[in-house]
Amino acid sequence: MKLQTQIPLTKQSDNLIGYESKILLLGSCFVENIGEKLSYFKFQNLQNPFGILFHPKAIETLIENAVNKKSYSEKDIFFHNEQWHCFDSHSKLSASSKEDLLNALNNQVQSTNKQIHESTHIIITLGTAWVYRSMETNNMVANCHKVPQRQFKKELLPVDDIIKSLDAIMGLIRRVNSKASIIFTVSPVRHIKDGFIENSQSKAHLMAAIHQIINQQLSIDNHGLAYFPSYEIMMDELRDYRFYAEDMIHPSQTAINYIWERFQQVWISEKSLKIMADVEGIQKALQHKPFHLNSNAHQKFILNLEKKKLELQKVYSHIIF
Repeated sequence: MKLQTQIPLTKQSDNLIGYESKILLLGSCFVENIGEKLSYFKFQNLQNPFGILFHPKAIETLIENAVNKKSYSEKDIFFHNEQWHCFDSHSKLSASSKEDLLNALNNQVQSTNKQIHESTHIIITLGTAWVYRSMETNNMVANCHKVPQRQFKKELLPVDDIIKSLDAIMGLIRRVNSKASIIFTVSPVRHIKDGFIENSQSKAHLMAAIHQIINQQLSIDNHGLAYFPSYEIMMDELRDYRFYAEDMIHPSQTAINYIWERFQQVWISEKSLKIMADVEGIQKALQHKPFHLNSNAHQKFILNLEKKKLELQKVYSHIIF
């Protein structure tokens, strides 16, 4: 008896993710779930340098500013609720000092620029097609920073506008890096504050735009472009509220682990799977709490653990525990 419908996935034929890869992850909070997995297994990755970005226009702005090496100044920031903020970034970059915020913004621009140039893989997770436009500047913002909602106009991005944004994102990346694989996915996180019907409409706009872009590229040369169905896996393979966190909006840790395993099947090289097992063995050993710190058994355990760490670091110097 078959009790689950499973989405067929095909292993990528080239440019698989390995320990020599450099990965940039941008987008919604779900991309951070994948980023945390990559970090746990000690892959080389940079995730959301400007914090969580929910919609495609915010990601486009970040990539445009990074590629063009924008220098943020006082005109780009504002003071609200005892903090300095920037409408291009998440509140995790906000600071009590304008100098600290500007330094953080400009450092992240430099870091993102370097990562875009060097990345072998760029993973972009889109969360919503709903955006907020500043009434004062007419610009779409990445984050409202709890500024009163009357200062913004809420809009649903049309599919054509999302296509133009994704096309601009790809063009900016390809201008400086022609070899990176760009992997799009739609976040399984439900934005029900927008409304249940509105959330479905939003996700539909995102998926329609992504697949139109991918189909256009396939008709040319594919150009290192791919789609990973994280949203579809959550909606179809994990079709049960037990796979949601307590808020009934975000995927539970079990769901995140499951989607990560499915991602591994498609994108992680066979050689790397063995190294991942070694890394996980060390990670679990580091969490071990001994009963007797000075016992011979524990000292042997420590020596063996250090030996395993050194063996990995001889081959992959970036792996640091």
